[in-house]
Amino acid sequence: MLREIPTAIRHNVNKLTMIHNAKDLSPGQKKAIEGLLGRRVLEGEAISVRAIEPPTLPEHRRKELAEELRKYFAEVDARRKPGSAEETEEILSEAIRTARPGYRPHQ
Repeated sequence: MLREIPTAIRHNVNKLTMIHNAKDLSPGQKKAIEGLLGRRVLEGEAISVRAIEPPTLPEHRRKELAEELRKYFAEVDARRKPGSAEETEEILSEAIRTARPGYRPHQ
């Protein structure tokens, strides 16, 4: 199984929780992965699954960071020029399309 996985992926195999070729998946595994991805899995694809524990932050540090974010966004809001809801929507849609070229806004 590992011989078919490209070297760029294979060198990190022992760091991954799980890696499989799509053609080796059971129908149930394939269906579950397709549900998570929101698309069909191609036979030639390599599938890796990894569970990552979020870092733990002490409560006081979490509150400090939240306060820093509030201050930052208040400063950004204070410098923001007024605009219509339509202009705001267009700016946000453009930013999302830049990151996700297939994005289509809900109308």
